[in-house]
Amino acid sequence: MDALDFIVAIPARFAASRLPGKPLQLLGGEPLVLHVARRALAAGAREVWVAADDDRIARALEGCGARVAMTSTEHLSGSDRLAECADIAGWADDAVVVNLQGDEPFAPAAGIRAVAAALVASGAEMSTLATPVDDVATLFDPNAVKLVRAANGDALYFSRAPLPWPRDAFAAEGGRERMPAGGHWLRHIGIYGYRAGFLRRFAALPPTPLERTESLEQLRALEHGHRIAVALTPEPFPPGVDTPDDLLRAERRMAGIDS
Repeated sequence: MDALDFIVAIPARFAASRLPGKPLQLLGGEPLVLHVARRALAAGAREVWVAADDDRIARALEGCGARVAMTSTEHLSGSDRLAECADIAGWADDAVVVNLQGDEPFAPAAGIRAVAAALVASGAEMSTLATPVDDVATLFDPNAVKLVRAANGDALYFSRAPLPWPRDAFAAEGGRERMPAGGHWLRHIGIYGYRAGFLRRFAALPPTPLERTESLEQLRALEHGHRIAVALTPEPFPPGVDTPDDLLRAERRMAGIDS
C-alpha cells in the first residue's frame, strides 16, 4: 500500500468534560470539528471519517466532504469509538488509519501524512509523532506527555513526568529551573497511525496497570508487547482545544493575533 493511501478518522464526543459540546464550539464562526475535518481533507486522505455520538455533529459536517459514523455514547476512549467506526465503514484490516483528535483545528497536513508514512515504513503496529522539548516548564508539565525512543525509533515509554531524568543536572542547585544540556527530551503529539485490523484488536485489549497509573492509553499497546514507531513532526502542531481558555487562544490564532 502506498504510504499516502490512508484514511483519517476523527473521534468526536459531544459531552467533553472540560469543554461541554466541544465539537460544536465555534472557532472563527464555524464548529471546531469542521476545522479538524478540513485539516484531514487537506492532508490528502483517501477518506475522512468523523466518529460522532450526536446528530448535531453530523449536521455540522454536511457538505464538507467528510463522512460521519454515528457511534455509541458509551465509549470510554477515542480508540473504542474508532474501532466501532472501522466496522461501520467496513475498512479492510490492512487499511492505514490515522487517528486525528477532534480538538486539533491547526493540525498540519504534513504531520498527518507523516504518521501514515511512519507506520508503513516501520512495519510497527502503531505510529505517532513527537517534537523536542525546549523549555523546562513543558518538561515538568504533567499535561505535556514525554517519551523516550529506542535506537530504531520505537517508543520505549511515555510518561507525564520528565523523562529521561537527568540525575546530576536536576540535583544541582537551581537545576530544575532550566533545561538540562543534552537535548534528549521529546514531547508526545497525540496523533496515531495503525492498520484497521490492529485498531480493532487494540480496542479489545484490557486496560493495563501502567495505562491506569499514567492515564495514557498508548501504554496499553506497549504493555501488551506491541511496537509504536515515533517520528519527529515535520511541522509544529499548535496547541489543541481542550478548555475554554484553549478556545480563546485558538480564536486569537485564527484571527492572526497570536502565531
